[in-house]
Amino acid sequence: LSPKLPGEPTGILAKGPNQAEMITSSGAVYTTENAGRNWKAQVKETIDATLNRVSASGVSGASYFTGSIVNEQRDSQGSYIAVSSRGNFFLTWEPGQDFWIPHNRGTSRRIQNMGFVRGEIKNGLWMTLNGGKLLVSVAKDGEAIDLQSEEFPFEEANIKTGGYGITDVAWRDDDEVWAVGGSNTMYVSKDNGKNFQFDKSANDIPGNLYNVKFFPDYGNAGWALGSSGLLLQYVGEKA
Repeated sequence: LSPKLPGEPTGILAKGPNQAEMITSSGAVYTTENAGRNWKAQVKETIDATLNRVSASGVSGASYFTGSIVNEQRDSQGSYIAVSSRGNFFLTWEPGQDFWIPHNRGTSRRIQNMGFVRGEIKNGLWMTLNGGKLLVSVAKDGEAIDLQSEEFPFEEANIKTGGYGITDVAWRDDDEVWAVGGSNTMYVSKDNGKNFQFDKSANDIPGNLYNVKFFPDYGNAGWALGSSGLLLQYVGEKA
């Protein structure tokens, strides 16, 4: 890779024989079709240049952008979501776009993490905030989320975390949603993320939970990853 590469590589995905896609901490997306010998840029404009161009439109926190993004997530169609390193705002990018689109977070609290509803950006987005808040923006009436909009219709989920931060959220199916967070807290929703109840599966295990994920291609197997090598397997209500 060129030493002039903007940012540090933060993720790479194999897409087929000799094909891969890479994203950097500056939001640059590259693809290769010859096993990495040559890379082609997919984003034509840097995030800094985009923010300078659209700052007058009122993206809150854009002036504090430090040049890097965190928590980059990619859906199966190649769309990305990322959070500014300070948590002031978030950005989305879809294949074919020349630049990332910045979006207001719609709240005074800093963004902690973000992701896709049921793994696809077209289904909606979720956002966790400092203080244990969870916001969900679900596509209505089968219409995909408008990624051109500066603000999203987020609704706050009914979840009582006691102030513990939520680190990750995952949809098991259209209705069942799991959230994990600090002090090994777990919560489950059976109504598509509107209301959550505390789950005691990790009650007696010290530490924190960082990730939760379900794999539809493998029988919808579910796993939660935590500190000190903790790995929890989803077994359902029969346990």
